[in-house]
Amino acid sequence: MFEKLKQKLKKVVERITKKTTEEAPVEAPTEKPVEIPPEAPVEAAPETPLEVPAEVKPEALPEVPVEVEPEIPPEVHAPPEVAPKATPPAAPPAKPKILPPAKPKVLRRVVARIARRELTPADVEDIIWELQVGLLESDVAVPVSDKIIDRTKELLTGRKLGLTEDPKKLVEEILQQAIREVLSTGKKVNVFELIEAKRAKGEPAVFVFLGINGHGKTTTVAKFAKYVVDHGYKPILAAADTFRAAGIEQLEIHAERLGLEVVKQRRGADAAAVAFDAIAHAKAKGFDVVLIDTAGRMQTDVNLMDEMKKIVRVSKPDLKIFIGDALTGNDAVEQAATFDKAVGIDGSILCKMDADARGGAALSITQVTGKPILFLGTGQDYKDLIEFDPDLLLKALFSD
Repeated sequence: MFEKLKQKLKKVVERITKKTTEEAPVEAPTEKPVEIPPEAPVEAAPETPLEVPAEVKPEALPEVPVEVEPEIPPEVHAPPEVAPKATPPAAPPAKPKILPPAKPKVLRRVVARIARRELTPADVEDIIWELQVGLLESDVAVPVSDKIIDRTKELLTGRKLGLTEDPKKLVEEILQQAIREVLSTGKKVNVFELIEAKRAKGEPAVFVFLGINGHGKTTTVAKFAKYVVDHGYKPILAAADTFRAAGIEQLEIHAERLGLEVVKQRRGADAAAVAFDAIAHAKAKGFDVVLIDTAGRMQTDVNLMDEMKKIVRVSKPDLKIFIGDALTGNDAVEQAATFDKAVGIDGSILCKMDADARGGAALSITQVTGKPILFLGTGQDYKDLIEFDPDLLLKALFSD
């Protein structure tokens, strides 16, 4: 799952790793070593025998110049200011003078190689922009994306690597820390502690499930019932979805397969009355927990939201659990925030996580609502409901 976001994070890790392992630039010396080219050898002019006509006397011979200007070969280009003058061939050529490199700069280069490079804000900014685009493309809510970005910047800027540190591992740890902080909330919910606390009082724990229609709420209630049974508790189901056609029948089929009881009334009956009857029956028969399935409703439907408030008011639940579809991304986050504002949810269950390639809802819903993710739906079977663990999500995002 989360393939798209996973690939984006992997690309960001590679870019940051490359930045941290780049060799620190070495400053160019202010003065370059001056190499004086060897002086051009001077060839003596060849002696040419002179033919003297018979009628010309020796004292009348023309004067022959002794020195001839030698031609400098084209490959020798001496700077005008240091152009050598022709000297007699007896003088040996001057040895080139090379200045030694500056020792402090050599040391700085060695230190940079050992300590690696310190990332500057400019280095981080370019990479962080790519991370931000990747988060938004993965349907992560804008405030949540900003928080991840700010925290990542804070952890990366000015960070240096030691000789024994693995750059890729360090960068992944920084990103994981930023995402883990977003997924964490101060409030913790333990379902079984709640059940045990109510059992000690001789009462059943009451859990109400709510959310948008068509997001797998009734199936998730059945999965949760199986989860409770597997841990040794006895649940009863309340078919409070009296609005949807075949809503009651769907819950009955799940209950029959799981060997559970259902409290129901006719379609169109008062949903709050169904919840009240189920709680009374659970108290009388010694059930440990009442799971109330409600009708799906859009957060903009005023009448159905008022009905939801009535169900909560009558049943006084120990947990109000929002069921969200992970595939809807930011919509699921907005829906959870609206239900939280209306009735005050205590936690969320995200369905269809096995098909979610983006992961935006999982990263956003906790931060936006301030309430934890309780479980994840990972398949179609009753056993495909797992407790939420931030490390499980991080492993999926950063696995090879």
